Amino acid sequence: MRSTALLLAPSLASHSSSFRSLFSIRVVYIALVIGLLSCTQSQKPLQLFPANHAGIEYMGRVDYSDSTAPKFWQPGVQFTFTFTGDSCGIVLQDELLWGTSYNYIQLVVDSVEKRLKLGKALDTLWVTGNKEQKQHQVTVIKNTEAGMGFIAVKGVIAREIRPVKESLKRKIEFIGNSITCGMGNDTTGIPCGKGQWFDQHNASKAYGALTANALQAKYHLSSVSGIGLMHSCCGLKITMPQVFNKINLTGDSLQWNFNNYQPDLVSICLGQNDGVQDSTVFVNNYVKFLKQLRVYYPKSQFICITSPMADDTLRTFLKGALNGILQQLHKDGDTLVDSFVFEQSYTSGCDYHPSLSEHQQIAQQLTTFIRQKMEWR
Repeated sequence: MRSTALLLAPSLASHSSSFRSLFSIRVVYIALVIGLLSCTQSQKPLQLFPANHAGIEYMGRVDYSDSTAPKFWQPGVQFTFTFTGDSCGIVLQDELLWGTSYNYIQLVVDSVEKRLKLGKALDTLWVTGNKEQKQHQVTVIKNTEAGMGFIAVKGVIAREIRPVKESLKRKIEFIGNSITCGMGNDTTGIPCGKGQWFDQHNASKAYGALTANALQAKYHLSSVSGIGLMHSCCGLKITMPQVFNKINLTGDSLQWNFNNYQPDLVSICLGQNDGVQDSTVFVNNYVKFLKQLRVYYPKSQFICITSPMADDTLRTFLKGALNGILQQLHKDGDTLVDSFVFEQSYTSGCDYHPSLSEHQQIAQQLTTFIRQKMEWR
């Protein structure tokens, strides 16, 4: 039995159940529950709305090659909808890339949040909204990163769903490493040193998501733990310039169409995993990457930021490197590039990553800088 303030019923499906049988079981069970809640028989019947229904809106790099089961790998990718009635069922598939290791999500229903770990290869989350409201807004956010495999949306079981009325106009993309992924930041469920490497991941509470939310902007997190500009750590065989154009960055697979998302602003946070390098080589590689980004994003403002985890030595190196990068690009005629320096280290989370409270501090600083730079009020 799964129990949270947002969950109405436990998941009843077995791993071997077909989706059709899952749906039929769910309809019977939820009908019983709704009957106990004394809902009127005049309501529309429960039905399965496919994952490509116009009422479901996605944000992030999503693979729509199978429109009935959109897949996404990156942290922070999310979908939103509103439903009418007492409850709805959200049907999700976990790739189970590592056999028994499940992705974490952030479930938000009528502004009430709960961090959850999926529990089955095919999992149905039944949620109930605020009883004071006729329509309920739901957002599901992928909290773990691409290294944990994809989540696919199989549909929503409800009486009626509609798209969310409010549409954010501003767009931001955050390019980075484990800090941007939200690795090691959330110890509310499992403390540091316990569980598995992904158990403290919470992309929805990392600085990128927090900054975008404060600025009322859509966001993409193009980030991979351990990745660097020139050199990645921890046995990772890829670097950001190699995989940035993919939907699944970690897997270096599935070409992303940049026409689908043209951000107003791109934040680049690279260098922590590179460490101190030859300054000229690092600057040249960084400039090359930014020129690659400029092809994809001809009108975007770029902000290169130092690593929030950097010690004094690395911070000094990155600060000097970013100055050199800006000078070179401005000289070449690209003036839509700026930098921001974090003047201290944020390392109170797991494996010396920023904690939840430190991500809030990072986001506050970055939000203030971006608001002023972009003149966003």
